[in-house]
Amino acid sequence: MKYISSLSSPVFNRHCGRTLAILGSTGSIGTSALKVVAKNRDALKVVALAGARNMSLLARQAETFRPECLGVLTEEKARELRALLPAGYNPQIFVGQDGYVALATLPETDLILAAQVGAAGLVPALAAARAGKVICLANKEALVLAGNLFRQTCQDSGAVILPVDSEHNALFQAFIGHGGKQVSRLILTASGGPFRTKSVEEIRAVTPAQALKHPNWSMGAKISIDSATMMNKGLEIIEAVHLYGASPSEVDVVVHPQSIVHSLVEYADGSQLAHLGMPDMEIPIGYCLGYPQRLNIGLERLNLAKVGTLTFEAPDLMRFPCLGLAREALAAGPSHPVVLNAANEIAVQAFLDGRITFTGIARLIERMLSNHSLTSVHDLEDILDLDAQTRTRSEEAIGKGEC
Repeated sequence: MKYISSLSSPVFNRHCGRTLAILGSTGSIGTSALKVVAKNRDALKVVALAGARNMSLLARQAETFRPECLGVLTEEKARELRALLPAGYNPQIFVGQDGYVALATLPETDLILAAQVGAAGLVPALAAARAGKVICLANKEALVLAGNLFRQTCQDSGAVILPVDSEHNALFQAFIGHGGKQVSRLILTASGGPFRTKSVEEIRAVTPAQALKHPNWSMGAKISIDSATMMNKGLEIIEAVHLYGASPSEVDVVVHPQSIVHSLVEYADGSQLAHLGMPDMEIPIGYCLGYPQRLNIGLERLNLAKVGTLTFEAPDLMRFPCLGLAREALAAGPSHPVVLNAANEIAVQAFLDGRITFTGIARLIERMLSNHSLTSVHDLEDILDLDAQTRTRSEEAIGKGEC
């Protein structure tokens, strides 16, 4: 196995005054990242923040950290944001996808935290890779959609990817410093979400409110639903293949309800190295922002005696068919994960809107995958075209009641 990045950057030689742009600052990852920054003002300076919808929160963040640049999706949001900013503070406001790309490639920025949710984060993250940035990647969909393109881009530009996902950050910490040839298996842990012990019949009737109540983690709506269906773990399998150059057979999943062991790496001698910690995203975020040093983030320390028992079990594919669908998409070829992700994003939103049932999420994804034939996705335009086509077909299927 070979990690996607060289891990060589002049940024890593400086432990103070690193400059940071956060794309998706108003989401759960972005807000956690700003908590880390607030505790490490000497080490980190925010130069850009971008948020999609919550302008009141973005304005409060901007007032606190005073970045020179802000990003929003529309001109309307830009006007709303400008009206909320304090007098005398006049940052440059970038608008739309082009604005996000501009923020991702600012010359004065050392670190890009790519924290947008879903396929929307692909283009800015890829732009940061082309610019040779150090990318703290929380947007797993970027690698799901364009893993091969990302690998090649990083090799060409010298960009470094540091994984923010708790599972991939755990793998990274257990993987780094060991030769890839010594690694035999990557083991992703999954909490099992809120429905781990429910029957298939009970799962059919669950509501969005129930699905959003994750037992261990505080996350945004889309990621919470992905955890409930275990699609998040399917996407992470695909992500691991691209991050580490692993084969699909070298990536396993084990259900660990306590969410204390965040992932494990198995080596050629049969030993396994695990990363343990409290279930708080400030830990992997802080590790990426401070790498190769560890920042002091002042969280509650793990007390194994208090935790008491750690348990593990195999995932149940009858309860969680999305996990199997992700493996099928990965095996089918590079265009199938694009379809998988697009159909999932549409299905999750439809479930949250009350237009389909919880089990309808997997049915829609399965339908889109079964109707898809392998196509060429060599460049960004191919990927975005297929993503858009799949979204249209998914909405049409929902409208016809086919899931």
